[in-house]
Amino acid sequence: MDLLVVLTILIVIFALAFDFINGFHDTANAIATSVSTRALPPRTAVMMAAGMNFIGAITFTGVAKAITKDIVDPFALSNGAVVILAALIAAIAWNLITWYFGIPSSSSHAIIGAIAGAAIAAAGFNSLNYSGFVKILQALIFSPLIALSMGFLVMSLFKVILKRATLMTTNQRIRRLQVGTAALQAFTHGTNDAQKTMGIITLALIAVGWQTTDDIQMWVRVSAATAMGLGTSIGGYRIIKTVGGKIMKIRPVNGAAADLASASVIFGATLIHLPVSTTHVISSAIMGVGSAQRVKGVKWGVARKIVLTWIITMPSVGLLAAICYLILNLFF
Repeated sequence: MDLLVVLTILIVIFALAFDFINGFHDTANAIATSVSTRALPPRTAVMMAAGMNFIGAITFTGVAKAITKDIVDPFALSNGAVVILAALIAAIAWNLITWYFGIPSSSSHAIIGAIAGAAIAAAGFNSLNYSGFVKILQALIFSPLIALSMGFLVMSLFKVILKRATLMTTNQRIRRLQVGTAALQAFTHGTNDAQKTMGIITLALIAVGWQTTDDIQMWVRVSAATAMGLGTSIGGYRIIKTVGGKIMKIRPVNGAAADLASASVIFGATLIHLPVSTTHVISSAIMGVGSAQRVKGVKWGVARKIVLTWIITMPSVGLLAAICYLILNLFF
């Protein structure tokens, strides 16, 4: 079999594997609050999230096109197939490591940093599409800050609306609301995160000369959405434990506020075709909600560890991807 065909098949397999891992790694964030407040039992929450992720994934393609052309130029990428394969291997390795230790690290940061690192190893810093890459970095940096503010505002609004309600009545009503907010959260996750895998596969197809436009083919959309949904169905209970309980003690009203705040930020980014980290956005929204409730109620020590992981992910996985590229380049 032609070497190029083998490489392309490997890329598709690893890309779908990344999407599958992303499903049980990142989707845990989307349902963490509803599980921790007992609005939904874990199995029900996971299965609902799997379905909503699939629907969200096949609905939009704007973020996928941004991944295809904004990090590197797919039509000028030197040894593109090996670059993308190296990036996928590095991103998958990083996701598995952080998942094992229960650290809510970002799959988005991992794959974007990995593509950049492998491309630099292959063709130097000039291989990056700086205008697009900077735009993506800005979205990744500012979206958690916006989510933090949104979480604070939504929780403050809830406090005014529910000021005279009894605790028992509030909890019962909000738990019902949380079923809807968790579903919305999972849907928005699919609209943004699954798009990244679609973009990677399309980037590979262009790099090997099998596609001449950045259009996302239907088989790519369906396969990526299916991989994300299957991964979600496996669940991510380690991450649920961290996001749903270690940042702050979450009550139903806190969970609903965090879900609404983060879903609005993620979906807003999807509409303007920008990839964001659902992990960062959801964790930041929870911190914002906690700050509106009581600043000392947020476990800032855990929050600092999460933020530190955010900072080190891109350079670390970029270096790992560069090493992977140099090794793969010996064989391909």
